[in-house]
Amino acid sequence: MSLTTFSSTGRELHSDRPVPRARSAALLIVACLCITVPTLRAQDDVPRLTPEQFPLLAWNVARGNPAVFVRMWDCGFNLAGFVPIQDLDAVAAAGLKCFVHDPSIPVRYEATLPESHINEHVAAYTGRAGSHPAVFGYFLADEPSAQAFPTLAKWAKAFRAVAPNQLPYVNLFPNYASIEQLGTENYARYIESFIRMTELPYISYDHYALMEDGSLRDGYFANLELVRKAALRHNIGFWNVVMSTACLNYAEPCEAGLRFQAYTTLAYGARGLSWFTYFTPTIGNFRHGPIDQFGQETPTWSMLRRVNLQIHRLGPTYLTLRSIGVFHHPNIPEGCEGISVSRHVAELTGGDLLVGELEDPLGRPFVILVNKDLRRSTPFTIRFRSPGAVWQVSAYTGQPAPLAGEQAWLAPGQGMMLMLEPAPQSMPAAETKRGARK
Repeated sequence: MSLTTFSSTGRELHSDRPVPRARSAALLIVACLCITVPTLRAQDDVPRLTPEQFPLLAWNVARGNPAVFVRMWDCGFNLAGFVPIQDLDAVAAAGLKCFVHDPSIPVRYEATLPESHINEHVAAYTGRAGSHPAVFGYFLADEPSAQAFPTLAKWAKAFRAVAPNQLPYVNLFPNYASIEQLGTENYARYIESFIRMTELPYISYDHYALMEDGSLRDGYFANLELVRKAALRHNIGFWNVVMSTACLNYAEPCEAGLRFQAYTTLAYGARGLSWFTYFTPTIGNFRHGPIDQFGQETPTWSMLRRVNLQIHRLGPTYLTLRSIGVFHHPNIPEGCEGISVSRHVAELTGGDLLVGELEDPLGRPFVILVNKDLRRSTPFTIRFRSPGAVWQVSAYTGQPAPLAGEQAWLAPGQGMMLMLEPAPQSMPAAETKRGARK
């Protein structure tokens, strides 16, 4: 019988249901013996980001079957989610890391345990996990009220003291949570209080915005704006948790929606992305996650793999860049800014676009351009303030190439990384023209 606990927004925290079956007995034997995983990997030449560089987290409890972790890696993840200590060997054999998850740890929101007792629990817990290579950190809390921050700060401090290279994991509410849920007078205070009290080197929050009627929830971009600015102010990174499974009145996954969530997150300069969920929960109207309720891969698995691998391809360039601005054009959502604030872009035409502006260590301008329309492709033109040639960094090869002709099109929800270089004679002019359909 399944035992599943959910938080206030429907997130699965713990499940005792059996792990999905392997797609074949042969794959299960291979994974258990851990002798031919390199052979499986040799077919995939995409360089992988490590979770230390850019976490790609499967947001769920995962356990048991080694073949499941292998396929999770194949889907482009580098963090297996929240895993019991006894399954760390299987996680490591698949090339993944994880957050250790143990519901018996007495992390309680009310500050009843003295620090000495917290320290004893943490020392015992980290001692059990030891220096296992699969451990990226330890799960503490999901969507806590600000009233829990003082207690969580004690636990985080204790974990950081004993395991300074591993992260305590806390994920925060979105900006549509109620004042009662937040425990503060507003969302900005909620985020700021968490950063100051816990002193963690990142912020993770969730925001589920794609609705089944085709609309985008109000406040999605305002949430990105606020968290980005808070992270920059404190010189820390932020991670966004977005949807890969349908539930409640949220949209069923489609490739345009997955692209949109990933590329809008990158455009705002995030340093991590989590997908809720990898395994489809067995309650209510949850459906179409990457792995269904019968342990089988769905079409979402392949769509999500393609999106994750694009992040891996762009990662080596993306990680060298710093976010310097974000604007929308021509439609500006509430709480956001338009092209008038752009540091590098003089003109932009096309559809309904989002632009994240970045710079490399030499100060050269990059942008991540995103088509916010989830139904229609769009051509675009862009002109930078400085002279030079516009190049595209391919999401499929990771290599730069001149942007011209039919390259200057964006599919629904698609993002594209562009860069400006001094223009040798062989390169196109700095203004790109719309490619014509054949």
